[in-house]
Amino acid sequence: MNDDGLLKMSELAQRSGVSAGTIKHYLREGLLDGEGEGVVRTSRNMAYYPPAYVERITLIKRLQEDRFMPLKVIKGMLDEDPDRALALVELEDKIIERALERRESARVSSAEIRKRYDLPKVVLDRLVEIGVLTPNGRGYDADDVAIIEAMVRFRAGGYDETLGFTVYDTLRYREALQPLVEEEIATMLGRLAGEVEPDRAADIIASGTEPLRELLGAMHSKLMLAELRRQAGDR
Repeated sequence: MNDDGLLKMSELAQRSGVSAGTIKHYLREGLLDGEGEGVVRTSRNMAYYPPAYVERITLIKRLQEDRFMPLKVIKGMLDEDPDRALALVELEDKIIERALERRESARVSSAEIRKRYDLPKVVLDRLVEIGVLTPNGRGYDADDVAIIEAMVRFRAGGYDETLGFTVYDTLRYREALQPLVEEEIATMLGRLAGEVEPDRAADIIASGTEPLRELLGAMHSKLMLAELRRQAGDR
């Protein structure tokens, strides 16, 4: 560090935990302004950089490695509003942290699932194979359990293989929900990031889980009835 508090490349690397080679790559790609305000170049191959670059480098690395974002996309985000980009990351991290805490605390072992629910092992195994259920060594998380309970109720109501209903029908719902979820996440983060503290935002999202399930269920029922009436009218 020089007398003005600026940092050499090696010091940037040490403080950010990102190699000098990677930082130079960021400079070449325009994610860091090597000639910008606060940068002092003492020779062609030597420069001092402002301490604020440490946070920016760390953020770039997180977006690149944790969220698999291309550098071009990251550059666009940072050029537009670096504070908002950081707020988005902090909010996403908090939401994921809360969700994992809830899921891990409610895991149910495979043995307990087999004991508790009358669901054939082949059905359970197939749901795991197609990725609808995602157990780990400690068992099934809360959402897995809710799916298992739903499958049990479906089968009790007559939705079973003898009528052609199989576990693969669940994929239709997953495929339909995926674009909706992507849009929902984009909207939610766009409205909350930078406007509400991450903890408060996570509380808001958690409080909406059950009402959202009820909303989707009610809207699904209305749409089914409307479609049945439409088809009956066509005939």
